[in-house]
Amino acid sequence: MSPQWTHPQVPLWEPPLDADSLAGVLDRLRSWTPLDGDALLDDVATALDDVPPAEAEAARITARLRGQLAQLLDIAVAAESGRRDGYVATLVQRARELTREAPCAMPSERVLHLRQVAWVAGELLDRLAARRELKTVA
Repeated sequence: MSPQWTHPQVPLWEPPLDADSLAGVLDRLRSWTPLDGDALLDDVATALDDVPPAEAEAARITARLRGQLAQLLDIAVAAESGRRDGYVATLVQRARELTREAPCAMPSERVLHLRQVAWVAGELLDRLAARRELKTVA
């Protein structure tokens, strides 16, 4: 039951979300994992190594990096980094393109995609850390 106000100039407050929407927010919060900068840097190093990872490992690293890149995108957009830093805006645009791309069919294309994702993720992490828009980075 909603509270009833007797004062005519005080509007009745209504919650911004209904119960189902709040439950959805709670589910997303429970499944959230913080950005792990160490793991991201390890994946970037492996992806950009002179010797590309084996096919199965490359697929796992690509999936992790795409998830980490999505987290970095969220951070950059929430902090409005691209409005104050042109390089971040460029990285955000490229990250969006890379996260929308479908999986590549040929092995050489998959390695190229992995390295592009790794490079953009590493650069975006470095730039956000330099701008102090990440709480902690190892």
